[in-house]
Amino acid sequence: MKTLLILGGGTAGTMVANKMSHHLDPLEWRIIIVDENETHYYQPGFLFIPFEIYSPSDVVKPKRDFYPSNVEFVHSQIEIIEPDDNRVRLTRDNRAIDYDYLVIATGSRIVPEETEGLTDNGWRENVFDFYTLEGATALNRFLKFWKGGRLVLNVAEMPIKCPVAPLEFLFLADWFFHERGIRDKVELVYATPLPGAFTKPKASSILGDMLKDKNILVEPDYMIMEVDHDKSVIRSYDEREVPYDVLVSVPVNMGSEVIDRSGMGNELSFVPTDNHTLQSENWENVWVIGDAADVPTSKAGSVAHFMLDVLIENMLRHMEGLDPLPKFDGHANCFIESGFENGILIDFNYDVEPLPGKYPLPGFGPFSLLKESPVNHWGKMMFRWIYWNVLLKGGEMPFESQMTMAGKWN
Repeated sequence: MKTLLILGGGTAGTMVANKMSHHLDPLEWRIIIVDENETHYYQPGFLFIPFEIYSPSDVVKPKRDFYPSNVEFVHSQIEIIEPDDNRVRLTRDNRAIDYDYLVIATGSRIVPEETEGLTDNGWRENVFDFYTLEGATALNRFLKFWKGGRLVLNVAEMPIKCPVAPLEFLFLADWFFHERGIRDKVELVYATPLPGAFTKPKASSILGDMLKDKNILVEPDYMIMEVDHDKSVIRSYDEREVPYDVLVSVPVNMGSEVIDRSGMGNELSFVPTDNHTLQSENWENVWVIGDAADVPTSKAGSVAHFMLDVLIENMLRHMEGLDPLPKFDGHANCFIESGFENGILIDFNYDVEPLPGKYPLPGFGPFSLLKESPVNHWGKMMFRWIYWNVLLKGGEMPFESQMTMAGKWN
């Protein structure tokens, strides 16, 4: 009996388990998924909790509800991965699992301790994150009774999960404070390590204009050094100080600690991965999907989904003694909630930046690209249902893994 071992039962790991359970003969293969948490989080929903659009109950479900019946779930922390020996050691019962194929889907995590002073006195009192359920919920409680002042959103370092989420937060904050009738009492500031609003020129220009139109100040090229709670300022390495009344932080993002412990990661604990085949650069029976990979594309759920079919095909090819195909093109897309029941859609890959145009989606679209529209907003809101009921379960989605230029204006 051969073993396919999946580390991580979040979005990427769950999709792999569902897909591979249909491809592998249960008389020849056993599929095991290991995760230390029983709860599945719909992470895009964290963004909406501070603004009372979603409640915590909208974004959590039991992980076991989404695993196939023929997949064994092991609830345990992972002590260490030993890829040279094809073995993973768990903390639970000192168990060791030998594998024939390993899929690493351990995701990424925020590490606020990497920024000096960030978690000192004031953490989740007037300094918050929204990349965790706890942080988003604490920020929701704070904003309910806030009377106004200077709200600074700072991104500590790239890469981060969902690079447009900080922009969405600011757009929603602008809407939220308008709805409460205190927008004129709130100053919104975006302190980012990027030279502009986004990483790609066309999108950065358009999104930057939107920030300007909404009277959201941008502090570009801002590399935070520390948070000074006594003075209520953040301070950069070039000694720029940005004062705040409330600080919303997107802390440093890193890969799982077990990747670091196992000596399998780069300096941020992401796994070196072939950009196009999704095979580990160091072990041919190890495959990486989602945020855990060091591939130079967005760390977002859509990317994990676009990786999925490529990863599955290449593992099956490898099992048959064939070479993997370099078919993953870095495809990423995401709806950007822009407030007032409008949204924007961007679609891009390794080589093509987000472009304006139309996104042709049979049965749903077309959606406007790089342009606000109510249709994009409802696409974003509808996606939660699709996520729980189709995507996680490995269902077929009406778009290809590879990006298409159809509808784009180049």
